[in-house]
Amino acid sequence: MGASRDAPGRPQVPEDVAGLHAGVLAWYDEHARDLPWRADDASAWGVLVSEVMLQQTPVARVLPVWHRWLARWPAPADLAAAPAGEAVRAWERLGYPRRALRLHAAATALVERHDGEVPADLEALRALPGVGAYTAAAVASFAFGQRHAVVDTNVRRVQARLVTGVAQPAPALTAAESALAHALLPGPGAAGDARAARWGVAVMELGALVCTARSPRCGACPVAARCAWLLAGAPAHEGPARRAQRWEGTDRQVRGRLLALLREADGALGAADLAAAWPEEVQRERCLSSLLDDGLVVPAPGDAYALPG
Repeated sequence: MGASRDAPGRPQVPEDVAGLHAGVLAWYDEHARDLPWRADDASAWGVLVSEVMLQQTPVARVLPVWHRWLARWPAPADLAAAPAGEAVRAWERLGYPRRALRLHAAATALVERHDGEVPADLEALRALPGVGAYTAAAVASFAFGQRHAVVDTNVRRVQARLVTGVAQPAPALTAAESALAHALLPGPGAAGDARAARWGVAVMELGALVCTARSPRCGACPVAARCAWLLAGAPAHEGPARRAQRWEGTDRQVRGRLLALLREADGALGAADLAAAWPEEVQRERCLSSLLDDGLVVPAPGDAYALPG
């Protein structure tokens, strides 16, 4: 695929970047999933909640929890007024439950700093507890139509194949990938900013539905004819194989079982009650200690434990 450099040090971009934009955006218009946080009337708070929930968690698992969460806490002030433990309880089994505490802390900060509204300013978003560069850019783009590069795993994979010509991106986000994502954005300008925001979600969707990690559906790709990886003969990934994460018997599994017992309990549980979560005492105690350190569990009277108040 033809590419050019505008200046020394600038990332390579396709010569026909306008055609690339047109192809991906037209595909998105026809094939995008109907997700509630993408609706025209979705609130910025709903977008923020979705972005936090979707980190390392599939859409199918997030959808029902997101709906229940927004029904219960439709605005940041609603969540901020609830105990942090209720956020952990409502997180259900999405995994990585510290995200629930971070959302609760972000809601509290929104009430204290922004009158309960999600700010549009990128730096104000990044200053919220638990909100990093990716989440801030995603909210600014998807909730407010701003021009920011939103680079998740799917976007990195599409860029790697389409522009760089390799099967998989690097194990961790690189400065070159971020620069390329910025260079590929439509715009700037009022119309370009809105188009850039749509481009960001469209590339993400293309990676999720077509340009998948293991079995890409290249025949369904709207820009396959421009794909550097395909034009190079779809070379195999040369880096180390990505290992699937083990779950059975891990501390993550034990932590999840302990939290599940506490979520279902009406009040605190004693150490003997928590023993039902996992038979091996040393690992169970280690995991309970880590939950205490993370603030997901707190000590209660009578040598018991509970979700935070």
